[in-house]
Amino acid sequence: MADPFPGYDVLDKRGSLSWNEPTRAAIDHRMRLEVPGGVLSERQLATLHLVAARVCPDPEGRAPTTTLAMVVEKIAQDASDGFRHHTLPRTAECWRRGLDAIEAEAQARYGANFASLDAAQADAVLREIESGNVRAREWDSLPPQTFWNWRLLHDLVSAHWAQPSLWSAMGFGGPASPRGYVRTSANRRDPWEAIERGEDTRGLPRHRE
Repeated sequence: MADPFPGYDVLDKRGSLSWNEPTRAAIDHRMRLEVPGGVLSERQLATLHLVAARVCPDPEGRAPTTTLAMVVEKIAQDASDGFRHHTLPRTAECWRRGLDAIEAEAQARYGANFASLDAAQADAVLREIESGNVRAREWDSLPPQTFWNWRLLHDLVSAHWAQPSLWSAMGFGGPASPRGYVRTSANRRDPWEAIERGEDTRGLPRHRE
């Protein structure tokens, strides 16, 4: 699929009026993140790496994200969202048990480590977990659909869409502090926002009557 915003990079705004120092510091920290060691076992980390790649692939032609690092950091901190489903344990335990259960599901279905599965096999395992159609006993104390919706998707997707690469790929202008957005109605665009392929290349805001 052709990039709908070719040449657009939200990081070009880093030195502009759109970003203040706290914004720059927060985004710089996010982009420097590395996967912390000693948080997950090698097998758990390999499983999470493939899960992230299948659920939240990086956009083609864009800089790699730190999605995996953000999720592992959350596990390391056992960070709370301020709420959780009553059938799930805390963040760190939930993820470790969930990753072990995903591995066990792959073994039950294919007799192989999840991280060694091809794309079709990995997707098949994840679809069955999403639907609750599981075989591994490890799910007996961890509801698969609840884990999928309340922990796996929540953490992966929120981390992934906090990435500048994703902002650039969808033409999002990113943080706008202190400048802010002005033209927020349908089919309007501030002059400094991304121009989608095939749109008015002058970069002027469009307004459809």
